[in-house]
Amino acid sequence: MKGFLFLFLAVPAVCSRSHSNWCEPGCECRRDVRLTICSAAFFTELPARVPSNTELLELSHNRIVVIPECSFNKNRKLRVLLLQNNNISVVQDGAFSLLEFLQKLDLSWNLISSLGKGFSLGLAFLRELSLAHNSLSSLDSSSFMHLDNLQKLNLSYNSILTIQVRSFASMSSLRHLHLEGNRLTSLKSGIFSMLRSLELLNLADNFINETQVGIFKPLASVTLLNLANNHLTTVHFKTFLSLHTYSTHILLEGNPWNCDCDLQRVFRKLRSIQRLFLDDYYNLTCAEPEVLRDYRLSLVDTELCIAETVTVLIITVTVVITVLAAMLMGERKRKRKKRRKHWTQQGQLSDESDY
Repeated sequence: MKGFLFLFLAVPAVCSRSHSNWCEPGCECRRDVRLTICSAAFFTELPARVPSNTELLELSHNRIVVIPECSFNKNRKLRVLLLQNNNISVVQDGAFSLLEFLQKLDLSWNLISSLGKGFSLGLAFLRELSLAHNSLSSLDSSSFMHLDNLQKLNLSYNSILTIQVRSFASMSSLRHLHLEGNRLTSLKSGIFSMLRSLELLNLADNFINETQVGIFKPLASVTLLNLANNHLTTVHFKTFLSLHTYSTHILLEGNPWNCDCDLQRVFRKLRSIQRLFLDDYYNLTCAEPEVLRDYRLSLVDTELCIAETVTVLIITVTVVITVLAAMLMGERKRKRKKRRKHWTQQGQLSDESDY
């Protein structure tokens, strides 16, 4: 009886130990903390044997190429999925559609060139998505349409040239948006229209040479706007004036500024607005005019504007003098003409009296 009882009690322990070893070779499965590590295991496809209670799955530094439709159907409890540093070039529509509890998805350092309309299916509760260091060239208006609760989106260091107007339309909860290191040249009005919760917008290291006046107006919560290392030569005062946040820090270093007097006036006005902070103003340098190349903008503004003001005054005074002289000469001619006419009339009257 005692032997039977011992066997009965021992069975669950044996079963539990056997089940904990149910793990793909090359992976470390820790059921106690719901963690499965399959990093740098030379996988070319997703591992088949991953404990069903896994909440964090680490698959980085492998050779995975494709994420098929309805992947992870046995791992629906996943909260964190790390797929960075693979060879992923294809993410099929609905690949993550069964991961309703997923909160973080890292697909950085892969070869993804496009996102299908079904990329975001099932990711309604995702909070953090990284697609940094891929090969994306454009953002479609439907690729992110199901990411209602996303708070952080990293799209840095792709090849993004165009962003459709409604690409971020579903992201009303987004707080951080990284777009640095892409190929953007201009920003269409309306692409940030739904991002009222956005706090950080990083647009550094692009090729942006113009910004529409109302482009940043919808950003009611932004505290950091990074436009460093672009191709801006000038900027409109109203572009930043439209930001109505309590406090916004703006970075503009590394642009080829055309240091004319108009630009100085713009920066003087911007620096006078208490809610705007030009953190790197004293690092801004001039690219034009040629005589001011590599000069710091803050050191040439006063002299430049004084010189331009003096020039304008001289031209204005010259024009006024010319106009006055012309008026004076015209008045003199008019008087002479009137005088001649008077004497002519007097002469005619004298001739008539003699007759």
